[in-house]
Amino acid sequence: MVILLFFNITPKNTVTKLENVSDIFFRDYDISTLKNSKENNLIKYGYDLFINTPNYIGPYNEDPNKMYSGNRLSCKNCHLNSGTKPYSAPLIGVIQRFPQFRGRENKIGTIEERINGCMERSMNGRVLPIDSKEMTAFVSYLKWLSRFAPQDGNVGGMGFVKINIPNRAVDLRKGKQVFIKNCIVCHTAKGNGLMSPDGHTYIYPPLWGNDSYNNGAGMARVITAAQFIKVNMPFGATYNSPILTDEDAYDVAGYINQQERPKKSNPEKDFPDLKKKPVSTPYPPYADDFSVEQHQIGPFQPIIKFYKQQYNITKTK
Repeated sequence: MVILLFFNITPKNTVTKLENVSDIFFRDYDISTLKNSKENNLIKYGYDLFINTPNYIGPYNEDPNKMYSGNRLSCKNCHLNSGTKPYSAPLIGVIQRFPQFRGRENKIGTIEERINGCMERSMNGRVLPIDSKEMTAFVSYLKWLSRFAPQDGNVGGMGFVKINIPNRAVDLRKGKQVFIKNCIVCHTAKGNGLMSPDGHTYIYPPLWGNDSYNNGAGMARVITAAQFIKVNMPFGATYNSPILTDEDAYDVAGYINQQERPKKSNPEKDFPDLKKKPVSTPYPPYADDFSVEQHQIGPFQPIIKFYKQQYNITKTK
């Protein structure tokens, strides 16, 4: 069964087509209903890791050998509603979609490797041992989230919503205006977010600075960030009731990603086949002669056109 919904948006919001959102997102994902058992306790530990990442495997773990995440972000800060919100990189069905080919490594990768990709990039940290209790718990939680998903894991609402990419470079001045108008109430004017009362985790995450994702994260790409922002930001936005226009999301994504953030080590090892590198990847090398600046803030259409003409590759991000 699929729930069909129309976007009710302004003319500049170009996501006007019918969006298919699976009713799987409206099933029961209340972790508190799980009874105590060996399997369920592992699922609940995975959930705790997801919600309170820095306390368990980050800066607040007293055992330095257990400090895997390098910032104070939690998984929930990007995968909203504990990984169950449509078009916010939800994790429902993700288990069934792995093993999966990943261009960043140019090979078939496992779900454990994908988790470690997040650890090194979004969490600006280091990899979890594949056989660790923490990795097993993460995977157990993802399996539990995916228990209603179809065999191929493809559900309406997965990933991010598609937007029309403006045929121009990011307008950083306008992006700053969008940020001031819509974002500072939660993320503050300095982009450093709002901490929870415990002082360990974020209610609203930092968007740049030492506690944010590094430049190797998917969110550091303007197109990806704009797709996420479009139907998730500011607070209250949803896939069927977005607040920002495509252009606003594009400009504010560019503004955010032009701020200082940690640098991933050895970025040149990403995408061994450079033709598979997303056009808005903010760091070289590239399989083209476009500037780093154009890869960071556009315009992206000339780059997209180049890959289609030169390699017959259709780029969407």
